Amino acid sequence: MIVGEAPEQEVYVFGKSVEVKQSAKGVLAVGGDVIIEGRVEGDVATIGGNVIQKEAGYIGGDVIVFGGSYKPEAQQPLRRQGKETVLFGMFESELRSVGHDPWSLFSPSLTVGFIAQRLVLAFFWFIVSMIFTTVAPGAVSRAVARIHLSALKVCAIGAGIFLLTCGAMIAGAITLPNYLSISLVAMGILLFVLSYVFGRVSLQVSTGKFLQKHLLSEANRSETLATLLVVIVWTTLLSLPYVWLIALFSVFTFGVGLILTGRTAPRWQST
Repeated sequence: MIVGEAPEQEVYVFGKSVEVKQSAKGVLAVGGDVIIEGRVEGDVATIGGNVIQKEAGYIGGDVIVFGGSYKPEAQQPLRRQGKETVLFGMFESELRSVGHDPWSLFSPSLTVGFIAQRLVLAFFWFIVSMIFTTVAPGAVSRAVARIHLSALKVCAIGAGIFLLTCGAMIAGAITLPNYLSISLVAMGILLFVLSYVFGRVSLQVSTGKFLQKHLLSEANRSETLATLLVVIVWTTLLSLPYVWLIALFSVFTFGVGLILTGRTAPRWQST
């Protein structure tokens, strides 16, 4: 995509590269490169591509690259003083392929590498679950009790706050100044990371207790065995085409709900 004279236009491109010949207000490319020959007054960002700044090109805002690199041709590229360059150079080919074919994100291909990656993730979450249940058994047991007693309430609260947080992050990124929007997005990401970890561990432990009680024989009611089986189940659910979206949303909503209801004592405890 070639951009000529568009000083007031924000350029968004999906699945292809964009080249700014003259001017633009800002540029975002998903799955492609951004080539700056002219002048961009705002931010330049790409997901799954590179930002290439020609010798005479000018960037007035931040340069943000996920899954690629920043390649200025001049030794001292023309940039506005004080602006940042944020680089995250991993998964370039994966992000580029998702940009070209977004539907592949919802239906991952079951390759050998994909299966090996999921086995490593299963082992990782098994270790995380064992550490959590050892270091903070009280917090995990209270979370499991809330899931068993009021799962719908926890899920409803978590879903509402999750959607509100996503909306606030998007609205803040569009309307607020950069320093405020970055702070808001950072707080939202922190909440999501904590909720995902705590929610997944709590759901795995809760499901493990169900397996211990109803599916495993009395001779094999080992917490370690139950945790291992449940980790495999949840890793499989989070890997199945399209099903992983429902599983991921469930983990986030339960995690957020458990964090927000953690300080409120259930009725059965207060009586």
